[in-house]
Formats: sequence, C-alpha cells, structure tokens
Amino acid sequence: MVLVHNYALAVFFFVIAMTCWGSWANTQKLAAKNWRFELFYWDVVIGLLVFSLIAAFTLGSMGHEPGGRTFMEDLAHADGKSIAYSMLGGIIWNLGNLLLVAAIAVAGLAVGFPIGGGIAWLGGTILGFTIEIATKGSSNSNPYLLFGGMALAVFAIYLSMRSYKRLTAYQKKPSFKGILLSVLAGLFIAPFYTVTMYGMDPAFGLTGAGTLTPYSGAVFFALGAFLSTFIINPFFMARPVEGAPVKMSAYFKGSIKSHFWGILGGSIWMLGMLVSFMSSGEGSTIAYALSNAAPVVAILWGVLVWKEFKGAPKGTNSILTIMFVLFLIALVLITMSNT
Repeated sequence: MVLVHNYALAVFFFVIAMTCWGSWANTQKLAAKNWRFELFYWDVVIGLLVFSLIAAFTLGSMGHEPGGRTFMEDLAHADGKSIAYSMLGGIIWNLGNLLLVAAIAVAGLAVGFPIGGGIAWLGGTILGFTIEIATKGSSNSNPYLLFGGMALAVFAIYLSMRSYKRLTAYQKKPSFKGILLSVLAGLFIAPFYTVTMYGMDPAFGLTGAGTLTPYSGAVFFALGAFLSTFIINPFFMARPVEGAPVKMSAYFKGSIKSHFWGILGGSIWMLGMLVSFMSSGEGSTIAYALSNAAPVVAILWGVLVWKEFKGAPKGTNSILTIMFVLFLIALVLITMSNT
C-alpha cells in the first residue's frame, strides 16, 4: 500500500485534506436549485463508499510497504473490534455531517463551517492530544503552540457567530437555528477521527490498537456512514429543518446533474480522508488539526465566491476578515507545533 513517511510531504497532504474537506460542500450549491440537502446527501454517501473502494483496490493494494498487505489480504486479517470502531467513526461523523449540511442549507458555507467545523476542529484536536499523552506518555506537539492556535480558533468561531447575527438582524431573519445546527454538527464530528483511529494497526505508524490499514479503515468508515444514512436521513426528510417533508421518491426524479454533484462531493471528502490517513503516521494530532482546518477554506468559498454576506451591514466585512486571519494564524501555529 502507499503511505507517507516524510513530515514535509505529510503536511502537504494534510493541506490537501483541509482543502478537500473545506471545498466538498460547494457541490451542494452546484446541484439543481430546488434539490433539497436531504436528497443531495444520499449521493454524498454513495460517493464516499465508491471512492473508498476504488482507493482500496488501487493505492491500497500496491507498493512495497514493510509488512504491508493488499486490501483483500487486509480484510482477511481484520478483526471485528477494529471494524466496529471504524464503522462507529463513520456513524458518528455521518450524524454530525448531516447536521452540518443542514446548517449550510440554512445559514451558508461561511457560517456553518466556521462554527460547526471550527468546534469539531477544536474538540477533535484536544481529544487527539489527550489520548496521545495517555497512550504514549508524551506528544510530538508543542502544547503552547498547539493550544495557542486553538485559542485563536475559538475567538474566530465567536466572530463567525457575531457576523452571522449581524446579517440576520439586518435581514430580519432568525439566526438561532443556523447557529444551533452548526454547534450540534461540531460536537458530533469532533470525536470521529479519534474513534476511527482506534481500529487502525499501529504497525503503520497510526495511533490505534486495531488491525486495519488506512485504506481498509476508510472503507469500513464509509460503510458505517452509508448504512447509518438509511436510519438518520429519513428522520431529516420527515422532520426537515426547513421546508416541507420530502419523500424518497423525489430522489429518483432528480436530474443527472444533481446526482453527479452529490457523488462528486462525497468523493472529494473521501479523498481528503484518505490522504490524511496515508500521512497520519507522521503525527496523529497534527493530522487531525491540519486536516480539519477546513473552515479556513470554506470561509473563502462562502464569502468570496458565493457572496453569502452580500448586503450585510457596515463593519461585517471587517469582522469576517479578522475571523479569517485568526483561523489562518491558528493554522500556522498548529503546523509549527509539531516541528
């Protein structure tokens, strides 16, 4: 299988992961205008699963990694506990991600991601750091730089909430729903990376105690997300956060374009996860911290491309600029914390 053992190259791939995780939700906006997020999401999980399988049978089954094995050999080597952890990670992430997609539908990329993604980023990084200390007795990360960056990210999240409240007050729209969905999304997404890692084989430089390689772990993660969608998404369809209930039959009436964008969105997200897993042997805490700095990317998409704060009251753009700069400085500090 193909893995990364160079720190500089690993950081590059973590940035790729960050870009994928901060960009995939653009496909939600590129789908047909009347294509509900609940219907869009079915295609997202299809894209996740299909892309993970393609990667497993290609990159996950080639190369000469010491002690490596092909994907099919890895399936034979996997134990039930490791599979359960990876699938549980997928289930936890899936609930949080559905809430995030709902938040984006209500409040936009420039709000849903900085709040939801930011909380997930903070919670997951702190959890990863704590577990690394507990299992190894120490961490490769400098706590002053790491948590200094986290503190700046917290303030950036606050500024995101403040800017959104200014916009909704100006438009005379309620802001509570968008913020609540974003916060809940972040709380659910935060532990997914750590939980999934528990099923990973430490022989490949990962922090788990299981038997899975990054590629088989990604497949079982995607399978957990895919199967849990059949339980979680019908609830969102029957009790939508916005608009009337939507029936499953509407999914089959969607255009090829709408289905394409959903599958592409899931594939982009899974690409981010795979390159993060491939490189996480160089530091699991830094892997999560950088990979989940997706809000930095999403802010640019939401503000500059989709103009989500167009018409906001005077001074809002300054708040958004400060928010972006703080996220950027936080990202630099976190990167430096492991050097």
